[in-house]
Amino acid sequence: LCCQCGVPIPPNPANMCVGCLRAQVDITEGIPKQGTVHFCKQCERYLQPPGTWIQCALESRELLALCLKKIKASLSKVRLIDAGFIWTEPHSKRLKLKLTVQKEVINGAVLQQVFVVEYVVQSQMCEDCHRIEAKDFWKAVVQVRQKTVHKKTFYYLEQLILKHRLHQNTLRIKEIHDGLDFYYSSKQHAQKMVDFLQCTVPSRSKSSQRLISHDIHSNVYNYKSTFSVEIVPICKDNVVCLSPKLAQSLGNMSQICVCIRVTSTIHLIDPRTLQIAEIDGNTYWRHPFNSLFHPKQLEEFIIMDINRVHEKKKGAGAGARSNKHTLAEAWVRKTSELDTDHQYFCCTHLGHILNPGDLVLGFDLANCNLNDEFANKMNPQHIPDVVLIKKSYDRSKRQRRRNWKLKELERDREATDTDDERQYQDFLEDLEEDETIRKNVNIYRNADIPVESDTDDDGAPRISLAEMLEDLHISQDATGGEGAEMLT
Repeated sequence: LCCQCGVPIPPNPANMCVGCLRAQVDITEGIPKQGTVHFCKQCERYLQPPGTWIQCALESRELLALCLKKIKASLSKVRLIDAGFIWTEPHSKRLKLKLTVQKEVINGAVLQQVFVVEYVVQSQMCEDCHRIEAKDFWKAVVQVRQKTVHKKTFYYLEQLILKHRLHQNTLRIKEIHDGLDFYYSSKQHAQKMVDFLQCTVPSRSKSSQRLISHDIHSNVYNYKSTFSVEIVPICKDNVVCLSPKLAQSLGNMSQICVCIRVTSTIHLIDPRTLQIAEIDGNTYWRHPFNSLFHPKQLEEFIIMDINRVHEKKKGAGAGARSNKHTLAEAWVRKTSELDTDHQYFCCTHLGHILNPGDLVLGFDLANCNLNDEFANKMNPQHIPDVVLIKKSYDRSKRQRRRNWKLKELERDREATDTDDERQYQDFLEDLEEDETIRKNVNIYRNADIPVESDTDDDGAPRISLAEMLEDLHISQDATGGEGAEMLT
């Protein structure tokens, strides 16, 4: 019989029933039943004392561990058996933990008890968000520059940064004439960005630091660091003239080459032989070369006649050839000179997409002054009259039919140039034409543009629906409330 109430019970060391034992002893005594958790609305992180902010989803293991650490000291006298969340409204600013504990009580009897601890979520801005709000508080800046007229490489780099989420730690992004400035709160974040840039585009970097303050008692120095990253001044569709030494080292290529794309290396093709080569950043800075033309000097030609060359004898020491292009010999005429009989003969790497009557964009080398140290020393017989760059399509029709879009970095713009929109459209067209670059870019479907039928298709390359991502839009919670930001 229970020594307190006389109810028959199985024998136990305390000789009491469970009800009387709980009335006599409370094993949760000294454990706080309420607490507070600090949450930053801007970055959606929780404070883990003393000064660490961690990302936690609601009812996750990380958030459970954070809440248990707050009562860890008082749980040392009991044995924790189970812990879990009780569901609360996401906007209620309350977290409830259901804990099961055991403790040895009178005469060795083990008592188990379940109780609830409630945490109030209080809003507090973390130090990083304070610095972002201040905008001018930075400890490191990465200055990315490219001294070119066209910014195709920059647009490609912007999409890589967005895809790999390298812009998350930036305090501010500022756009200037020759490039972008990325501001950071720590030197480590800036160094990570510099390492990423050197892996994705051919570039070189320098670093410097300026002393801001110095505490002579604790020997603490406060520096502001500056990283300067210079991207090679070569873009896609540029015609370049290599130095004789570099052309020979690349497998006896012609000195006049076309840049077909810029990724972590510069990809060149010889339009006379289809020979291809890749030049990394280090090689470029040892043997620098410049673009012979800028994109505004592109002229429109019409194909009068074209013959595909299936067999071309390789020269001595020649390197690899491109399998994606077809060598062809073409007679072309400028669309501005259709009333004359003046035609140009050229070799081109675009034989797989060109037919008689097609319009094509290219550069006229026969009637121009080449202000280049290597081109001026070349034998005039080795300089082609015309270099064809890409097939020309109706731009307005392509824009109307484009049912996809890209995301952009949020940045402070000093001044918008009227030429920027044209350059951006050029980059979008390059994405449609080049599958290799497209693999590294996140392309989102634009639901506002209806999918047109292919009856009026003029053969322009298009991006398939399989390559597009659905753009995610998270709508506001119906209850409104400031707690809606807690959802991750």
